Amino acid sequence: MEPPCWWVGMKTPLQLMLYGNDLKGAEVVAKGDHREVHVSRIHQADSPNYLFVDIEIGRNALPGLYEFEVKREGETCSFSYSLQERRPGSAERTGFSAANLIYLLFPDRFSNGKPEIDHTPDTIEKVNRKKPYARHGGDLYGVMDHLDYLASLGVTTLWLTPPQLDNEKKESYHGYACADYYRIDLRLGDNDLYKELVAEAHQRELKVIMDAVPNHCGTAHWWIKDLPFKDWVHLPEKRDRIVRSNYRLATITDPNSARINRLHTVNGWFDKMMPDMAMENPYVLRYFLQLYIWWIEWADLDGLRVDTFPYNNKEGIARWTRRILEEYPHLTIVAECWHSSPAIVAYWQGGFRNSDGYSSFLPSVMDFPLQEALSEGLAVDSKEWMEGINRIYEALALDFLYPDAKSLMIFLDNHDIGRFADSVKGNTGKIKMGITLLATLRGIPQLYYGTEFGFRSGDPSAGHGEARIDFPGGWKEDRKNLFTGKLISKEEKEIYDHTRKLFTWRKTAKAIHTGNTTHFLPVENTYGYFRYTDDEAVFVFLDPTRKEHRIDWHYFTECLEGYTYGINILTDEKIEIGREYKVPIHSSLVIELYRG
Repeated sequence: MEPPCWWVGMKTPLQLMLYGNDLKGAEVVAKGDHREVHVSRIHQADSPNYLFVDIEIGRNALPGLYEFEVKREGETCSFSYSLQERRPGSAERTGFSAANLIYLLFPDRFSNGKPEIDHTPDTIEKVNRKKPYARHGGDLYGVMDHLDYLASLGVTTLWLTPPQLDNEKKESYHGYACADYYRIDLRLGDNDLYKELVAEAHQRELKVIMDAVPNHCGTAHWWIKDLPFKDWVHLPEKRDRIVRSNYRLATITDPNSARINRLHTVNGWFDKMMPDMAMENPYVLRYFLQLYIWWIEWADLDGLRVDTFPYNNKEGIARWTRRILEEYPHLTIVAECWHSSPAIVAYWQGGFRNSDGYSSFLPSVMDFPLQEALSEGLAVDSKEWMEGINRIYEALALDFLYPDAKSLMIFLDNHDIGRFADSVKGNTGKIKMGITLLATLRGIPQLYYGTEFGFRSGDPSAGHGEARIDFPGGWKEDRKNLFTGKLISKEEKEIYDHTRKLFTWRKTAKAIHTGNTTHFLPVENTYGYFRYTDDEAVFVFLDPTRKEHRIDWHYFTECLEGYTYGINILTDEKIEIGREYKVPIHSSLVIELYRG
């Protein structure tokens, strides 16, 4: 029976999915005289083992246990269903914004707080830390053990890769092939522990967002052997011939695209172990709508990150987004819309005036074009127009395409791409410059676990498993412990201190949270820009070159009027505006400006 419980006072109506042996034709009725809670309609599925039951919950319904009977051909069984009271102010909960720093981590690769749950009778894959694509044993206990570490780093929001059960025979550590959407993976903890983690995070003023995956489930999901409807997932004509997506998002936005290509993009399986959900089926849409509203309400979440958003039926996923935001108007939903073109990414942010009239209703999308520019721009020292730091300037020059560039999620790296430190060949100065950009550019910054130490892939050519490395110190047997600083290298400490200093300062830097941007054409592959409001201003200058440069104060005159000095927040040094100042190679300045 899903959802396992619901709440009174919700805008979203309740539809129970009942699963049992031969339910076809069964009647479901509420027991007792409960005028405010009753069955309004029963929907038959293609499989005889499912019923979809609409439960009418009146405005005056009270929290409590309600009894229902299922009757079929003289047989009767009963079940209790809990309607709970909502938290005060639940509908008005506030999501995350550019004032926050999001920290992305794999629970399986972060810290093993309870080794005794590494293996369970109900799960298949076992722990083997020697194999990069196997489970490594990290869990929610480990995340809870290090919430203080995260808070002290300047993190304000946690994004965990999906914690629900992934029970594939191999590569089940990432959580994106779900086997039970309402159940936390037992090798990570359980539902109550997840709720406790969120509560503990909130006590430290840390928000928590869930990684939502409505586009696909895993082949190990219990419903795959008995689908409710024939079109519950997109099945190939022959089950042994899985058709994977062509991954060409341009086919969805292209007004000239052939229908067969669009369908291949959207209806193809994302991977051979990930059956594609048919979001155009209203029961599938209703299922996933209730699912994530249930998790938000039950665990007290602060937002959602949506995986592979454009690969869903686009009308269905837009209705899903709109209806979640009708329930929680101030919640933040950010979606992965992975493409190198800002025009295609902009199509998916809510508020964009698309020529076809489509709106996703999304408050935020992930800024992959800027991520590519940051990695490529800092990787080479070039003065060419579309290379070096110019690459970053040109990416930001396209902000006019977005309905709200300040609400984009920006990042140097994440779980699906290579480590940023690999792209700059481990250069400590360039890693620090990347973090400076992440902390001071427009948008909502997301930091990938370990980037605060300059993590590099074990073998960049070997794929995701080598990039998704364990956090040293998260396992009792680890000699090195970056949580405590044991055996930390000079370079790692330098990057960590830089990160912590920037993001601790950033918490109160309103010019960064809400300010406008003025940036100047790069000169000699150096780059300067200003973030400012009416009351505050911050000057950022980067020198990724191999030689020392002087700041040309005259070049930046239009943004310096009235300011006489600044404080470099990285060194606490006072800098006089107009006085000669040399910037070391491979370094950055972040200067709070002051008048008089």
